[in-house]
Amino acid sequence: MALSREQETDILRYYFAEKWRVGTIARQLNLHHSSVERVIAQAGIPKPERTTQPSIIDPYLPFIVETLAQYPSLTSARLYQMAVERGYPGGPSHFRDHVAQLRPKKLPEAFLRLKTLPGEQAQIDWGHFGDVQIGQAKRQLMAFVMVLSYSRRIFVQFFLNARMGPFLQGHVNAFEQWQSVPRVCLYDNLRSAVISRQGKAIQFNPALLELAAHYHFEPRPVAVARGNEKGRVERAIRYIRDNCFAGRTWTDLEDLNAQALAWSQAHAMDRRCPGDTSRTVREVFAEEQPQLMALPDNPFAAEEKLAVSVDKTPFVRFDLNDYSVPHEYVRSKLLIVANEQQVRVLHEHKQVACHPRHYGKGEQIVQAEHHEALVNHKRQAKSHNGQHRLQAACPQTEVLLQQAVERGHPLATTVRLLLQSLDDYGSQAFCQAVVKALASDSPHANAVAQILQCEREKQHLPPPLTISINHPKAKLQVPTATLDRYRSLITEDEDSGEDE
Repeated sequence: MALSREQETDILRYYFAEKWRVGTIARQLNLHHSSVERVIAQAGIPKPERTTQPSIIDPYLPFIVETLAQYPSLTSARLYQMAVERGYPGGPSHFRDHVAQLRPKKLPEAFLRLKTLPGEQAQIDWGHFGDVQIGQAKRQLMAFVMVLSYSRRIFVQFFLNARMGPFLQGHVNAFEQWQSVPRVCLYDNLRSAVISRQGKAIQFNPALLELAAHYHFEPRPVAVARGNEKGRVERAIRYIRDNCFAGRTWTDLEDLNAQALAWSQAHAMDRRCPGDTSRTVREVFAEEQPQLMALPDNPFAAEEKLAVSVDKTPFVRFDLNDYSVPHEYVRSKLLIVANEQQVRVLHEHKQVACHPRHYGKGEQIVQAEHHEALVNHKRQAKSHNGQHRLQAACPQTEVLLQQAVERGHPLATTVRLLLQSLDDYGSQAFCQAVVKALASDSPHANAVAQILQCEREKQHLPPPLTISINHPKAKLQVPTATLDRYRSLITEDEDSGEDE
């Protein structure tokens, strides 16, 4: 605790003029005795030796010192358990205080200020700038930041995630803006750059290696727990947070990136260069740019790729949303290739669907042609099932349908009417009617129905019972019979009784 000037003056007066003891001064001023001893020591008086009394921890001090020398990072709680197992009777608080005094102190590490040559290195990292609500999805607003280590020129672009696609796209856009490429790109051990690391054996992300091969730079991760090696990009993120993002209003991501681009090309370029305060970043970058590598002829295709399987519905899931595909690819394996603007779906290197990218959650993005093709397919399947049933009941139906279509009759309507006749009269009568219709050159459903009705009338049979189904769950409507016939029978019986 920092003491005021008045408290320090009182401590010195009580100690030198009044000859008070340290404990008396501490109680009088309501301070800890160590604070009083520190003020007296700063005045040139050695710290007074305090009388020590025997403690219950004394027999265990050699064990504690030896154990801490062998295991410097061993926790006080574990060391206390080990001491209790050896008979220590005290409590953990008293034990912890002594361990803190005996634990070997780690010497502070001194760092050299790292210097780089012009065009040699750029540092890359992500910065988190809060969340953005889009529909039902809460998206992280992430800033991709690349800074040249020599001139300190900054590139910043905001994305709605930190996936591999935006990571690669940030590199491409930075190189395009600078019209040059540094020889080394320095990263933290983030997943987009380093997949695994075992000592000096480093497994880079294959997509990053593909990018590095295209632009001919060397990807290089910092040492583990050595954030100081990329301090330039960390300070650049702090500078962006305080001088670019703070207090800024924007309508959407495109507007925010347009403002960030204008800021990075004006305000950030005209600031004093931290490595040479006599010049601006713009002046130092003009000196550095000739030392940077030239861009290749064509830009890198920075797209995110994801292999997916189509379920029983014709949709693929990507980044919290569903995108439609043609129905014939159900139960197939497809490849999604996405950037910040669109989502393309490929099957064996052939594009089968293309959608604008959505950043909401649980949305279904459907192309009209996909939906219409599925509906037509379902209708044709239904018609095909009806034809199959008709042919099973009467094989000659196939010939009748062919002739009906050739004469311009709608296939779906013809199948529906023939199925109705089949249900009303049965397969045997239906088949005979179809044969007669073909023999009389009348390939039409109404001709079959008329033949069936005529045959039934010849046999003096009642018309077929027609049941109308007005509900998908088959709620039947049966007409109510009249009682006139029964009343006439009763009247006839009564008349016959009176005659008797």
